[in-house]
Amino acid sequence: MTGFDPSDAPNPEMAAIMARLAAEDGHLPDPTTLPPAEGRAQAEAGNHRWNRDLPPMETAELTLPGGIAPRPARLFRPASARGAILYIHGGGWAFCSLDTHDRSMRCLAEATGMAVIGIDYRLAPEHPYPAGLDDSVVAWRALPEVLAEHGLSGPIGISGDSAGANLALAVMLQEQAAGQRSPDFGLLFYGVYAVDHDTDSHQRFGPGGYGLTTAKMIRYRDWYVPDPASWAQPAVSPLAAPDAALGALPPLYLNAAGLDPLLSDTLALGDRLRALGRADPVRVHRGVIHGFMQMTSALAEARTAFAEAGGWVRRFNQKA
Repeated sequence: MTGFDPSDAPNPEMAAIMARLAAEDGHLPDPTTLPPAEGRAQAEAGNHRWNRDLPPMETAELTLPGGIAPRPARLFRPASARGAILYIHGGGWAFCSLDTHDRSMRCLAEATGMAVIGIDYRLAPEHPYPAGLDDSVVAWRALPEVLAEHGLSGPIGISGDSAGANLALAVMLQEQAAGQRSPDFGLLFYGVYAVDHDTDSHQRFGPGGYGLTTAKMIRYRDWYVPDPASWAQPAVSPLAAPDAALGALPPLYLNAAGLDPLLSDTLALGDRLRALGRADPVRVHRGVIHGFMQMTSALAEARTAFAEAGGWVRRFNQKA
């Protein structure tokens, strides 16, 4: 399903989860109004509820090169893994970690049949743009050597959710411009692709009631890119990239949440790609909020999202 539906509403499971979150967290302050370390601690605690009953698989703690110093990373290796995906977690470029996204990365590895390597990049506001992007680029360039060390071969993709999807797309654009090896494919989950808070979905879902708000996105933006002169750069706002750059991207799989201020970003990116003659799928998951793929332990639509993205990757790898 594609398109913006202002009448979309939470499905029954999502409504029950939203009620639970209101009961458990309603007394807590907006984490983006706290000092960054306190906001991060609150985000870590809030995500702990989803990282239970973890799908079993081989894991390893790694160290990948970073922009100025090595960065922690984590390998998830399902049985008979072929190829690998570099995963960049979301959290407004400022929150979350390998731990908050542990279950999600396991689900991605299971669904795709590929190893997943998550990178713990530097976070804003202590490390504003381009620190997180630099760490992601350097980690991407080191990936083939890391995979060889672990006896892995096959296609290499990149993925991320929310701000992580922004970074993943920025990595692709930057590597393309630099003449470096691009990923074989990209999986982009409910990403932020422009510094634009006046879109239809921001106006409908941004004021509040659906988790992520426009006010939070503005604070995240100001933490990550405090200089407004950089907001229009394609490495910050990929929708500002020229047609030639977008048209030359590797195959992409895009999804979005129907009740998300960022929904219009994905729809706009999908429209740009289609206008260039590309056939990248754009899947809108109705009745769920931003970040819903964190909730696989409690939300069927989250499990569906991984299954569908994984199915696309498996079909892509069969043709590769």
